[in-house]
Amino acid sequence: MSRTALINIDTQQSFEHRDYWKTTDLPAFQASMLTLIAGCQQRNVPIVDIFHVDEQGAFSLESGFVKPMSFLRHQPDVVFHKHVHNAFTDTGLDFWLRSRDINHLIICGLRTEQCCETTTRVASDLGYQVTFVTEATLTFPMTHKGVTLDVETLRHHTETVLEGRFATVKTVAETLESL
Repeated sequence: MSRTALINIDTQQSFEHRDYWKTTDLPAFQASMLTLIAGCQQRNVPIVDIFHVDEQGAFSLESGFVKPMSFLRHQPDVVFHKHVHNAFTDTGLDFWLRSRDINHLIICGLRTEQCCETTTRVASDLGYQVTFVTEATLTFPMTHKGVTLDVETLRHHTETVLEGRFATVKTVAETLESL
């Protein structure tokens, strides 16, 4: 029998203070996140909030922005602060999960192709079964060498590299049905 936890990565006010912050996809993300969180709460799935912390700027504790985005109202079971792209390195998350016999993780949060994907890869390497809920992740266009990848392209790439290798990609509805 698997024991599940919802890992909510970096859904924090710090992002609202980045120059790339856009609200285009925010309403759909909010709706998906709130549905996923409520469904997990109804099923007694522990909710873990992860916040990224830097020494300065909008991601520093001193900024006052390292806190949940205003649309989130849940009380997490535990909160961890991370300083790298994955939620496991030097946070205590792995110990917390294993001490509760949790072996299945549901991943959601910000940014799809960065911290959410990286956490998924590390979780898989550590032996966790992972469900990646793309519609409950948020990201922004990225440009490299003059080529801009839009949000849908980034999401598709993440799903392509994770599915069947590091995670099972599901919708919010599919995820909640499977619990």
